[in-house]
Amino acid sequence: MLSNETGEFSMTLTRRTLLSGLGAGLVAPFVLTNRAVAQNKPDTVTVDFATYNPVSLLLRERGYLEEALGTDGIDVRWVQTLGSNKALEFLNAEAIDFGSTAGAAALVGRLNGNPIRTIYLYSRPEWTALVTRPDTGIASVADLAGRTVAVTRGTDPHIFLVRALAGAGLTERDVRLVLLQHPDGRLALERGDVDAWAGLDPMMAAAELESGAELFYRDPGANTYGTLNVRESFAEAHPEIVRTVLAAYERARDEAIADPAALAAVLGDVTRLPPEIVARQLERTDITNPVIGAAERETIRAAGIALVDAGVLPADSDIDGTLDALIDGRFTVASR
Repeated sequence: MLSNETGEFSMTLTRRTLLSGLGAGLVAPFVLTNRAVAQNKPDTVTVDFATYNPVSLLLRERGYLEEALGTDGIDVRWVQTLGSNKALEFLNAEAIDFGSTAGAAALVGRLNGNPIRTIYLYSRPEWTALVTRPDTGIASVADLAGRTVAVTRGTDPHIFLVRALAGAGLTERDVRLVLLQHPDGRLALERGDVDAWAGLDPMMAAAELESGAELFYRDPGANTYGTLNVRESFAEAHPEIVRTVLAAYERARDEAIADPAALAAVLGDVTRLPPEIVARQLERTDITNPVIGAAERETIRAAGIALVDAGVLPADSDIDGTLDALIDGRFTVASR
């Protein structure tokens, strides 16, 4: 069952009121109907789902998390996020407990004071590239000088754009950024309102196949991993619930690997995109490894260093120390 916003409950019982309650038969119902409170567990756990995190869609559709948490009387509330920036915003506002971001976006969020922990990899994607229309004359990153580029700040596509510009000897000041959420960036490109777009799947796959958009700059190694994050205070207060959430994620991930058609079906249902677009996104999405190991950490670290070098992050940013605080190995699951 999906719940509404969680309310807060507090009660102080003196010895006299406790005794009178016993006499009136009031204590037993209180214990039975407030089991989650009595055990210091939340009434509701709020989890995001996102089209850039296909495993989350299957998890939500199957109800595995509701099944696992329901035994403790805990409800699950689902909130859709449209990009890493929104997931980070919701985490920081305590509007969600678990949120899906790119690894580099989580690093930047933590550097900016967002108290989150990265606990799981939901994918190794090539979910971003630089995209244009065939009529713009843009064929390389250098061609972006003086042109308009749609981008969503605080996301992997934004970080990808910054790194691509730096590789061509450019910075954000050499282009005209148009700040839009990912779906609006695609529409702006197709309408001719901008010359290029730092794309994100599945909107990017749709632009390719439906509108003839061109991915003029690709670099799979500069796409950072899809990471699941939890609010730090939630992880400290409820580590057993974090493990339960990850176990449910693993159940959905195992099913997705064993039955790719099921993953494609739910992604198609949520996005309302045709099968060929869903297939294009999924062929660029590797979900076989959930573990944040040395290689994954180094990929995220390299993105952070690149942002410092590009002047997007302060020169004194402690990338390594922030990664130590961000990546929480207590909840590592076994890769299989």
